[in-house]
Amino acid sequence: MNIFKHTYRRLLMFMWRMATKTGYDYITSSSDGKAGSKIDILIFGDSAAQVKIAQLIESNEILPYRVAGFISDSDSASGKTILGLPVYSKKNVLDNISLSGRIGAILIEYNSLDVAEKHILADKCIEKNLKLLTLPLPEDIGKSGVRELNNIRIEDLLGRATTAIDTDKIGVMLKGKTVLITGAAGSIGSEIVRQLSAFEIKTLLLCDIAESPLHQLKLEMKDNYPDVQHKILVADVRNKERMRRIFEQYRPEHIYHAAAYKHVPLMEQNPCEAVLTNIFGTKCVADLATEYSAECFVMISTDKAVRPGNVMGATKRISEIYVQSLTGRTRFLTTRFGNVIGSNGSVIPRFEEQIRRGGPVTVTHTNVIRYFMTISEACHLVLEAGLIGRGSEVFVFDMGEPVNIVDLAQKMIHLSGYEPYKDIDIKITGLRPGEKLHEELFYNRENAEDTPNSRIKIGEVGYHEPEKVRTALETLLIEAENGEDTAVVKTMKKIIPEFKSCNSEYSRLD
Repeated sequence: MNIFKHTYRRLLMFMWRMATKTGYDYITSSSDGKAGSKIDILIFGDSAAQVKIAQLIESNEILPYRVAGFISDSDSASGKTILGLPVYSKKNVLDNISLSGRIGAILIEYNSLDVAEKHILADKCIEKNLKLLTLPLPEDIGKSGVRELNNIRIEDLLGRATTAIDTDKIGVMLKGKTVLITGAAGSIGSEIVRQLSAFEIKTLLLCDIAESPLHQLKLEMKDNYPDVQHKILVADVRNKERMRRIFEQYRPEHIYHAAAYKHVPLMEQNPCEAVLTNIFGTKCVADLATEYSAECFVMISTDKAVRPGNVMGATKRISEIYVQSLTGRTRFLTTRFGNVIGSNGSVIPRFEEQIRRGGPVTVTHTNVIRYFMTISEACHLVLEAGLIGRGSEVFVFDMGEPVNIVDLAQKMIHLSGYEPYKDIDIKITGLRPGEKLHEELFYNRENAEDTPNSRIKIGEVGYHEPEKVRTALETLLIEAENGEDTAVVKTMKKIIPEFKSCNSEYSRLD
């Protein structure tokens, strides 16, 4: 009886496997346009690497794609074949991307096209309702071959070709030095850490108050940079005694100050906390840099500091003013740039999550425009500013062309394979407290100075008498420590008269 039951179970299992395989073979072998049929794709590039990718795709029965041809940079390659498949010239494909309606997707390698060409290709794919896919990185392919092909990311379209920075001179400047990074576990701070890990630095001091992200950074350093000497420091930049012990023990020579509160609506609701961290945290670390004769202090600022319309931007502008007022052996520099793509809590990860949930994608206003830069490029420029700065400059980064956020949302929906307003809705929710329609990078663009790097300018900023700044900050500190939100905002408006609150309860103070 037991033998019969065992045989019966094995028979059922065999029948189930056969039925599953038969169904799968039917679905994947179908090419008549029915659900489940494989999608014909073209691969950008005709080098040995792209040919290998094509072979891996063709040998993978699970992938829902079938290679239908290659796209070559050379016009003379048109009409030839590779692996028995046609080769098209890039020009012909861009001019007639539908190719008689047979092609369902274009597959590109990240560096095979410049950003302008990616934009053209993405727009044509959207127009023709085609997918734009990216090749996996070599390290993601492995022995098992190509496991999946991903839709192109909006980051790939917003990013720009990187400009050469003088890594040799930066390496010489930092060789054998102790470097402190505050806010080291944040988006900007952690990328600065990664880039600094390429240099022969004596010790990296990784300082942050956020325990869990700092722990993740510790694990990353262990896995990816095991030979880099570093110290993990849980510390609040507002705590002068704790920060003093760090300076006393390690004597940092270069400081990259990225610690800050950055979310506009939250800081509009919590002005005292914004002031205590963004202004007095900066003041604490900058004062210690002076006291312990650090060589260089680089502050990370924001475009929201220019004619600020919110508490967060105002705290950053006052921090800029204070840092500029400092003199002595230490070179004090400020770097100012807009939104970085993919940073924690920024608009792009938010849109991606909303699209995954099926929408709606929420935008505050149809005319909201923002500047974007990749985290990697921003941090490259921060390091270069630290090299070329003489002291007291505000370095403003060229952010390229501003992006309309509604257009950004529409393109992200398209690139995810959906149709805006049909598959996924876009909902206008209204400006948030402190939010401006347009951000600026310069107070006076015409008077900006050039630097050896075409993407770094020196912004013209007004002079503020150091003693008046210090006197105003004494009042501001008392009000912030007492939790007097309205008084804090009023005092900030006295320090920087151009601070006009946008869509905020503090507009009544203007």
